[in-house]
Amino acid sequence: MLERQEKAALTVLVCVVGIVLAAHLLFNAVGRPLVAEPYSPEVPDGALVLLEGSIEGITKTSSGGHLILTVNGTAVFLPENVAVGLELHEDENVTLYGVVQTYRGKREVVVASSRDIQVRK
Repeated sequence: MLERQEKAALTVLVCVVGIVLAAHLLFNAVGRPLVAEPYSPEVPDGALVLLEGSIEGITKTSSGGHLILTVNGTAVFLPENVAVGLELHEDENVTLYGVVQTYRGKREVVVASSRDIQVRK
């Protein structure tokens, strides 16, 4: 049987886990606009950015089912697990969140989830 201190410790642990999980879900729902900065060429690698604009081009990579979008002249990399459920077309307006990285000397925004890209009407 659990002692009184062990029960209290277990209760505190469960509460802390619940609070952390709730904060994570809340941040995913509404927090990104608060911490993401608008994309610009001056944003450093690793920064979470917001990029809005029109899809100027869509290219499939030669290996895997990855997609590379061009949005307002910026390369946007969609890994296969992100691209598989999306139906995107040129000239559509999109809003997306991603992390800036430099790949082979060129800057790009990497989208981590299909929820991070929205087509605007």
